[in-house]
Amino acid sequence: MNCLVTGGAGFIGSHVVDLLVSQGHQVTIIDNLLTGDTKNLNPRASLIKADMRDLEQIKPHFKNIDFVFHLAALPRIQPSFDDPVEHEEVNVIGTINCLLAAKGNNIKKLVYSSSAACYGSPEELPTSENAKISCLSPYALQKYAGEQYCMILGERYGIPTIALRYFNAYGPRSFSEKNPQNAYTSVIGIFKRKKDNGEPLLITGDGEQTRDFVHVHDIARANYAAATSDKVYEIYNVGCGESYSINHIAKLFKAPYEHIPERQGEARTTISNIDKIRRDLNWSPSINLEKGLSLLD
Repeated sequence: MNCLVTGGAGFIGSHVVDLLVSQGHQVTIIDNLLTGDTKNLNPRASLIKADMRDLEQIKPHFKNIDFVFHLAALPRIQPSFDDPVEHEEVNVIGTINCLLAAKGNNIKKLVYSSSAACYGSPEELPTSENAKISCLSPYALQKYAGEQYCMILGERYGIPTIALRYFNAYGPRSFSEKNPQNAYTSVIGIFKRKKDNGEPLLITGDGEQTRDFVHVHDIARANYAAATSDKVYEIYNVGCGESYSINHIAKLFKAPYEHIPERQGEARTTISNIDKIRRDLNWSPSINLEKGLSLLD
């Protein structure tokens, strides 16, 4: 099968590419390398350096494609407050362009990468896909808008679509000097880099906020399961269904740490209800936190 991965030079996108290549698929990457890194590129995939904001630039590359995995984004929570317009252009207009480019090309499935940031600080714990949407940042609002465009335009244009709401992704390649405030650069990646550099770990607020950490290899598997399933126009949580405090994570690193002020726009607790994805896509996480920490690069 011919697969197109937008943002395939980024943290999660590059792992999706690796999995697709390992399954024998032909893979084309569209990435402007603004936040992606050529070091992440799979040598068996083809790179098209293009920007999702430019429809005419990307449109030719959607021809003869079976599966589209749309991961290109500016996944930065704090900077989305400072420059909401640029983030809107990349995260929302870029997604609309992805759908317009896919239109009329007989795409078998488009898998959109969304975020559990859509839930804000949810009252429902563990949080299911039916929980109230409460966006606390422009980034969260943009990811929610993107998934809704996928549902609305996907159905209108005849593009079978699934959206995946990732909880706290971590794993190899998560930290990038080009994108240090990436929403997917989880505290685990940041803590590892701090420890490797001999610097104290920085814990925002009191450190008792908890997160559901899901390994990037499992996220790649979820993308593949979504693409190859018969489900369409559905939204799925991708998490582990367990939650750990930042203080607990810091102690696992066995390194000095200090506290800094808490940040605006972040949830107090995240924990996923993954019953729906288990049932519909036969997906469940395969890497627990202890194993995941041992796999860090």
